[in-house]
Amino acid sequence: MTRQADKVTIGYAEYVEFPDWGIPRLRAKTDTGARTSALHVDNIERLPKSRVRFEVVVAAKDGGRRVWVEAPIVRVSNVRSSNGVPDERYIVSTTLRLGGVEKDIEVSLASRTGMIYRMLLGRRAIAHDFLVDPGRRYVASTPPKKKKKAEKKKVAKKKVAKKKVKKAARRSAP
Repeated sequence: MTRQADKVTIGYAEYVEFPDWGIPRLRAKTDTGARTSALHVDNIERLPKSRVRFEVVVAAKDGGRRVWVEAPIVRVSNVRSSNGVPDERYIVSTTLRLGGVEKDIEVSLASRTGMIYRMLLGRRAIAHDFLVDPGRRYVASTPPKKKKKAEKKKVAKKKVAKKKVKKAARRSAP
């Protein structure tokens, strides 16, 4: 039997932090089928002295908020993606913070364009510190508050009103 009392329960999806990189919130999905964690990045550039620079795509909507990061390369590895095709990726190390646990993890830099989650948390990242409850999400983190329907309607009405004012201004302009 394994000890469970000292492990943090997490859901199939959580918000994680990367304090070393100045990233306070990033939506991640736990993937017990993946050995290594994968992070969606763009503009990967290999630098001298075994370093790499890349843009972390923090949010996909509205052009996406991005953070530039420079890190030492731990290794280059052939990673087999979910479609079975091997892909050569840079592996970097950083600090992960989730549910009060802070630990160093390795992350492969990948293009996850079109995927819902910007990051996959693999077995190595969750081993020894976390238990996964596959039926729940955001157990160890708090999702951002959603706008209430009434608030969304107010915003939509204001947008419509602004459009009407602009149209009227264009019509009355000489």
